[in-house]
Amino acid sequence: MNMTRAYFAAGCFWGVEKKFAEVSGVTATVVGYMGGDWPNPAYAQVCTGETGHAETVMVEFDPQQVSYTRLLEHFWRLHNPTCRNYQGLDIGSQYRSAIFYTEEDQRRAAEKSRQAETDSGRHAAPIVTEITSAGIFWRAEDYHQQYLDK
Repeated sequence: MNMTRAYFAAGCFWGVEKKFAEVSGVTATVVGYMGGDWPNPAYAQVCTGETGHAETVMVEFDPQQVSYTRLLEHFWRLHNPTCRNYQGLDIGSQYRSAIFYTEEDQRRAAEKSRQAETDSGRHAAPIVTEITSAGIFWRAEDYHQQYLDK
């Protein structure tokens, strides 16, 4: 099996992880932190907003069963991509909307998808989702993994 990974930030990672885990073709999900400059951050540090990390979900998937484009479509429906640094009651840069790409094909697909979402007319405000190269993914503490299933 040739699994591929994608990284998405869309607010609190608990609900985002649960929704991606339900997608057929997704073989694993892991919550963690990405996009900051603090080595090996812990949840308490990320919550301060000082590390620069976003709560992120690593999605491992079988591209023969679900495409990256389909995962992007799912991503746009999981949250409000017009909110800068918050989702619902969760406020802070750690809750920002972001797509972290691992290869050039993912970057192009993410940018095309963001433009399609912008052109869709579903949003009254501009989309603020950032698309940046994936850096180091720091796995969150065990108690955060599959939190809503626990």
